[in-house]
Amino acid sequence: MNNQRRQFLRKLGALTGVSLSAPWFTTLQGKSFLSEWKRIQDMPLDASITDETFWYQVKNAYTVSPTVINFNNGGVCPQPLVVQQAVERYNRLSNEAPSYYMWRVLDKGREPLRRRLADLAGCSPEEIAMDRNSSEALETIIFGLPLKAGDEVVLTKQDYPNMINAWKQRAHRDGIVLKWLNLELPTEDEEAIVQQFTDAFSERTKIVHITHLINWCGQVLPAAAIARAAHQRGIEVVVDAAHSFAHLDYKIPDLECDYFGTSLHKWLCAPFGSGMLYVKKDKIKKLYPLFAAPDPESDDIRKFEHLGTRSFAIEQAIGQALDFHHMIGSERKAKRLHYLKNYWAEQVMELPGVDFQTSMHPDFGGAISLLRIEGKEPGEVARELFNKHKIHTVAINWENIHGVRVTPNVYTVTKDLDVLVRAVKEMV
Repeated sequence: MNNQRRQFLRKLGALTGVSLSAPWFTTLQGKSFLSEWKRIQDMPLDASITDETFWYQVKNAYTVSPTVINFNNGGVCPQPLVVQQAVERYNRLSNEAPSYYMWRVLDKGREPLRRRLADLAGCSPEEIAMDRNSSEALETIIFGLPLKAGDEVVLTKQDYPNMINAWKQRAHRDGIVLKWLNLELPTEDEEAIVQQFTDAFSERTKIVHITHLINWCGQVLPAAAIARAAHQRGIEVVVDAAHSFAHLDYKIPDLECDYFGTSLHKWLCAPFGSGMLYVKKDKIKKLYPLFAAPDPESDDIRKFEHLGTRSFAIEQAIGQALDFHHMIGSERKAKRLHYLKNYWAEQVMELPGVDFQTSMHPDFGGAISLLRIEGKEPGEVARELFNKHKIHTVAINWENIHGVRVTPNVYTVTKDLDVLVRAVKEMV
């Protein structure tokens, strides 16, 4: 690498606060991405949202299929190549002498990584623990809370199944009482949503469980407003942020919650099997860890990380995912994802027989949307999209939510969405 190139990378690294020494940045694709990234820095933010030249470079940073259009990022998101390379590099290092490189070298990277995640989350590093997914983070909370028979938990039928089953297990084992809400979605009536939660609160309510962004249909709930209403009544707040973290532009304290869990392998595009737990500092001591720790009543957030042997390569490569996220920028990313959803939805929602089950307003939706076509079952629509157009989506049939979930990502370009629009028009 020549001196001019080194200086360019150093400047970019200083500007973004990220490492640009990864091998991918020295490739032709990596250089093109950096050049386009530099160009959009001088553009108004809103103009960069629709600059397809830049977003093509983002797409080239991934290794997504050239023949299958993946609109099921609501399940799990792919990683940019720079993250894949990091996993491979750390894994090769681990295999040179596992107990040395894993526990004496890579394990030492957890504290800097904790600080970086806390910086993105807007909280103290002493409130962040790393685990493997949202389910593990939230089940740590659900099974660790000191609840007793008769204590009430308010939750909804639209929450994620793993969390619903975890709460049901606590009800079965400990006699807690589950109070179910059945949300009618989509909605943009914040006051009505908050009222539905508060109507369920009683003097025996100890916990409210809030899914910030509902995975089935993309509805964003007013978590902060619900949390404020709960705290006024002495109720603690658990937020399932599996689909909102690194998708919507916010900091954890903005939600005013006590407990929070997310998967980093979703919208942060970190390695598969990486997640994050947040516990408000003054709540850590009373929350028991899911896995045995030397002192389960410690106020040290690290008591939640006694997972035994795990992949340190996966954990440490979260750093490269953070780098890539910061290069795009949280606000630019959130606006782009919302733009992509609205781009295709606005072209089909007025078609006869089309029912769009997601809000178009940025306060109530992001990238995830739900499409219904009159006279067709969700599974039928999903199969036709794939068999005829190689568009990968997922059919949703859950409680009162029925349709095909369509979820683009930052590597999605509008030409991909044009294929979807044509496919929907053919169906109706």
